[in-house]
Amino acid sequence: MKKIEALIRKTQFEDVKNKLHEVGVNFFSHWDVTGIGNEKIGRVYRGVSYSTSAIERKMLSIIVNDEFLEPAIQAIIEAGGTGHVGDGKLFVLPVEEAYRIRTGEKGGETLN
Repeated sequence: MKKIEALIRKTQFEDVKNKLHEVGVNFFSHWDVTGIGNEKIGRVYRGVSYSTSAIERKMLSIIVNDEFLEPAIQAIIEAGGTGHVGDGKLFVLPVEEAYRIRTGEKGGETLN
């Protein structure tokens, strides 16, 4: 099992979600985050223009069995990419074990 953590543009979230469903990844968590990166956004407030590096993103946390790893990664890259600076990052981490709280069962079957 692996954990995928992805930081994507908020505007790409629906596309990424739909693409993940297409490849069979139907359960994941997501939340709004703010981060600092290479992309700079210009803002105008009361006629004063300034730039900031704090950017709003969506963070996805996905646990998948090994056979879903590559399809999930490709889905995120294809649907989340715009070709511009600031498309985000994707990280893959090992998962030692998973347990279903309701039944106490463990292993990759708990993800189904």
